[in-house]
Amino acid sequence: MPYTYPIDAQAMFEDRTTQFERFGVLASELAAVRAAVDDMWRDGPGGWCYEWSKVAARHAAAGEHLRASQLYGCAKFPCLAGLANRTTALAMQVAEYVAAAPTFSPHFERRIVSVPYRNGIAQVPVHLLSRTEDRAHAPVLIASGGVDTWKMDIHPLAVAFAKQGLTVLAFDMPGTGESSATLSADADEIVLGLVREAKSLGNGRVGHFGLSFGANFSAMTGLRGAVDAAVVLGGPIDEAFNEAHLAKLPFGMFDIVGNAMGFDRRPPMSELVQVTRGLSRRALLQHDANAPMLVINGADDYFVPQTDTTVFAERRDTQVRLLEHCGHCATARMPEVLAMATEWLHERLA
Repeated sequence: MPYTYPIDAQAMFEDRTTQFERFGVLASELAAVRAAVDDMWRDGPGGWCYEWSKVAARHAAAGEHLRASQLYGCAKFPCLAGLANRTTALAMQVAEYVAAAPTFSPHFERRIVSVPYRNGIAQVPVHLLSRTEDRAHAPVLIASGGVDTWKMDIHPLAVAFAKQGLTVLAFDMPGTGESSATLSADADEIVLGLVREAKSLGNGRVGHFGLSFGANFSAMTGLRGAVDAAVVLGGPIDEAFNEAHLAKLPFGMFDIVGNAMGFDRRPPMSELVQVTRGLSRRALLQHDANAPMLVINGADDYFVPQTDTTVFAERRDTQVRLLEHCGHCATARMPEVLAMATEWLHERLA
């Protein structure tokens, strides 16, 4: 059973307002919800999930399903924490997203993919977006957000990539959203299974786009050479998992990660370090077998140390961009980042 933790709800607005706006939330509605919220977990007036869901429900009733989906996505943020209201908000986000799908300009399909996991099979819900229903001749880009920003939350990015001729296979990284896996070392098995699925969907060429913690996994597939191209945007790679760094994570990120890793209470630092150590990519960085990689982050990121970006600087067939005057995942310069990633992927997957 996941857990809640002490957090100032207003601090979460301070941290994520730019991201929410970049991903389509109206500034006026964001301001209104911010004024109403005074508690992160309460299931009632003033509660984060309650206030966001109230606005989402108005849009759903008006038939504005994509807008409702975006707002239910905010309602379940930053983690489900075992709460019924957040689980409901996620279910509503899925329902509203599927209801909105006929209005998408790319073709949309929701399907369940079976992949090997822990000597069994995991069922992974994925969303496919492509220019046309015929995907046989297009490369596939598997894509995920991070530990608190999931597959439907990055809808604008998925659409942008699909419009460039890529089939996007969007999924929730292990430990988040609709994933039944936990965030641990064996989560790689889930992602590598999705890579194999992607190779059978299109023309055989596969890229991987990872945002935030999701970029830990695109770093993994890129460093392994499991994909033909990997974009690593704001990924925690190695130094991010040191005890000294984990101890100073702001805005509840320590506990967001703890939830994704399946802890049922706030873990002692030693336990979190032990689990996160299994996600360090230090061993893979010692090898020279990587696929082409594009590694980007903001220079002022307070979640991920600069060294987790610059460590890629001397690698072959790798471009590194540390962007000034912006923070985690360079969200303040997202149009520039998206243009850069789209052009780079087109050159390597076309």
